Order: sequence, then structure tokens, then C-alpha cells
Amino acid sequence: MSAGWFRRRFLPGGPLPAPRPPRPRASPVPYRRPRFLRGSVSCPGTTDTPRRPEARPVRCPARGRELPWNAGYAEIINAEKSEFNEDQAACGKLCIRRCETEEDQEWVTLCPEEFLTGHYWALFDGHGGPAAAILAANTLHSCLRRQLEAIAEGLVATQPPMHLSGHCVCPSDPQFVEEKGIRTEDLVIGALESAFQECDEMIGRELEASGQVGGCTALVAVSLQGKLYVANAGDSRAILVQRDEVRPLSSEFTPETERQRIQQLAFVYPELLAGEFTRLEFPRRLKGDDLGQKVLFRDHHMSGWSYKCVEKSDLKYPLIHGQGRQVTVLDLDQLELQEEDVIVMATDGLWDVLSNEQVARIVQSFLPGNREDPHRFSELARMLIHSTQGKDNSLTAEGQVSYDDISVFVIPLNSQGQRNSRH
Repeated sequence: MSAGWFRRRFLPGGPLPAPRPPRPRASPVPYRRPRFLRGSVSCPGTTDTPRRPEARPVRCPARGRELPWNAGYAEIINAEKSEFNEDQAACGKLCIRRCETEEDQEWVTLCPEEFLTGHYWALFDGHGGPAAAILAANTLHSCLRRQLEAIAEGLVATQPPMHLSGHCVCPSDPQFVEEKGIRTEDLVIGALESAFQECDEMIGRELEASGQVGGCTALVAVSLQGKLYVANAGDSRAILVQRDEVRPLSSEFTPETERQRIQQLAFVYPELLAGEFTRLEFPRRLKGDDLGQKVLFRDHHMSGWSYKCVEKSDLKYPLIHGQGRQVTVLDLDQLELQEEDVIVMATDGLWDVLSNEQVARIVQSFLPGNREDPHRFSELARMLIHSTQGKDNSLTAEGQVSYDDISVFVIPLNSQGQRNSRH
């Protein structure tokens, strides 16, 4: 029925009322600061959105609330573009469980047991509001745990097997894996990349369902089996600071490798494959006997490797072969670490003002004289933020001011950290 009919029938002689504008939908998640900041004190100032740079509060975890490896953390709300801090942070312990199946029984029984443990630190910088960053902070670690649990058996093998079940279809499978140079750490890299992809898709669905917009960057550090993995998507940054050197651990806006570009093109335009090729990469050409088996593979968003159950479409001719890496891996046993060696992770508000070398100088000046302070790493994170506030007494003495939100983790890499990573 037309609007004219409705007006004549129910509103004779009167104008049709203007339609109400749609009400904004509720955010998919409530706004809140990281859980480990509960009980923290903001100093100086008491409000969350002060207008004067010198009054902006820096928040640190409450005394007595320990983060993994006794890491330090600090944050500040600088930007007046939003009433919220668009940065988010998360950290905690990763408990990887292995599921064993009893296939000789009538019902398949899953027997989860704690298998591997690691630790996790992450920073997310929201764009267009805090919603995506909050979703990522509450979800990415769960995505990563699921990805790692799916390949748990491969993580403890001397070399990742071609088939996760141990079934060897091709006698030369170990040689194919060896020729590709696939190592256990590549499985962790693949799990990180797949977790990023899964989390990204989940955020897209949640924002669309709630009528929200925006996105976020992600910077993640994961310790597992004596190694530290640093993965980055966006313009946050992580660096390793040692006694006499500084080493970048992430790159902002790194271009994709040619392999990944071709795979993504095939993902977006599958008609280009003409039904003859698979965009997925495997260590070798798959055989009919591989159907139903879990085998090593990687997709366009991955430089590491993971496992998938072989389907008929996977038996098509492989489109590409290649090798690449976008996740930095540190073997902690090979670094000859000192007590003052740390990783500094921060959102772009810090790096807009301070260079890697300036941050390293602050770290190297502060830590040696504060070895007895159990809260020195959070104090260092606070000092790094303080150095972006244009104070004359800052160690950089540059007088530059950051007007973006800043979040900083300082992760110590001493022997205590290495020991905890294996428990």
C-alpha cells in the first residue's frame, strides 16, 4: 500500500509524520579497560579525558598484581577524538590441551589433558572506535589456543609429520617435509596466522550484526617451548633491547610475498583456477590415499604451516610453491640473555614520538639502577610514556608530545622468563 493511501485513510488532511531516524545499535561488547588494571590508580589526575597534556593520567597495574614474567604495563589516553581509550591490551597464560580419541569404543571419547603451557601478551589499537579492539582483546587468545590444540601432536614431534595421524601414505613424506624446511616453529607461526584470520572474520561478523564500524591493529607476543613469537598486523611495534643493541621484532605494513598475493587472488577470484587447481600449498602433490587425512598445508594468509583434513578438491594440481615468513621468532636459549634485556611492545602513539634508539636509551639508563624494585618494568613503561609528554626532565629531552593513545608492555627476558615458558 502506498504512503498516499495511508495518509488518506488514517491522517486525512494532515502531513505524514517524518520517519524516525534509526537508533544506533548497542555495541557488541561493553567498553572496559584490561582486567589486569582493576584496582589500578591513575596519577596524576582523576579523570579519563583531561584536556591538558600534563594532567593526563598514566595507569599501571596495581601493586601486587603480577603479569606473566613480571612484565610491566602502562597506558595513557591522549586523543580527544574519543571519550574512550581506543587501545586495548591482554595477557595471560596459554594452556594447550591435547585431545586423545578412543576409536575402538562405540562412542568416540575425548580425553583432554594439559599438554603445553605458554604465555601471551597482546596490544590492539582501535580505529573508528574501541569496539574491534575490545573484541580482539577478548577473543584472539581463544582463537590461538584452539589453533594450537588442533596441531598439538605436531608441536612435540622432532619434525612435523606430513600426516598428523602418523599414517604415512608416501614413504618419502619425511623427505618432502625436510625439503620444505618445515619446523615445529612453522606450526606455531601458522597457528598465529590462522588465529588472526579467524579473529578478523569473527570481528567482521559481530560489527556487522551490531551495526558498528571500525577495526584495529594487533601486536602479539607468545612464548612457547623456549621460543618467543612476535606477530604484528598494523602500525604497532615491538623491539628487543639488550645491553648494547636494539633489534626490531616487527615491521609495520609489510608487503605480502608473491606467493601470498597469488594465493589471495585465487581466493578472491576462484574462477581464475578454472576448476583445475587448488590455491592451497602442500609439501607434496596429494594422492587419493590422502583423502580424509590431516596433512600439512598453508593458505594465502599464512607464512607458517598448519594441518587440514584432505578433501577431494585438495587433490587438484597445486597453483604455487613458495616459502615466506611474517612472524619473528626468538630462540631464548640462543640469546645469552642478561637481566636487563627486555622486549618493548607499544602502540603507534609511542613510536610517533620516540625512535627505537631513543626507547633503547631509556631502557638502558633506567633498568641497571633499579634492580631491587619489583615493579621496575611497569615503572619503565610509565617512564616511556612520560617521555612522550613534552616534559623538560624526560630522558629524551626532545620536548615532543604524542596526542594519540599509548599502551606499553615491557617484557623481561631473563632466566626466570625462560624457565616459566617451559612449565
